[in-house]
Amino acid sequence: VQLQASGGGLVQAGGSLRLSCAGSGITLAYYAIGWFRQAPGKGREGVSMIHTSDGVAMYAHSVKGRFTVSRDDAKNTVSLQMNSLKPEDTAVYFCAVTHRNSAATTASLYDYWGQGTLVTVSS
Repeated sequence: VQLQASGGGLVQAGGSLRLSCAGSGITLAYYAIGWFRQAPGKGREGVSMIHTSDGVAMYAHSVKGRFTVSRDDAKNTVSLQMNSLKPEDTAVYFCAVTHRNSAATTASLYDYWGQGTLVTVSS
């Protein structure tokens, strides 16, 4: 099982990035997908997650209205569209999967994790 997050980079405040999470050896349609981030010197923070089957999405308060999570089960990918980026969004972003829609953004309830992708937002 592999999850590969991509799409990170350097962007100015107010800009946008689109992260993708691709699965190999795993069918993402059977899983809820979470996005997490970890800023330098800080703990891992849940950013967003999207349910399997019903596609219900949830967001951390800090990103609500700016970030949008979506899934394309036909392509076995999940995306995180990040708009109006702020310097405090700077972090390594990870995608992870869980069988449990109820996991929300509780990191310990996720089964597989991908390598992160670095997002840097300059002021």
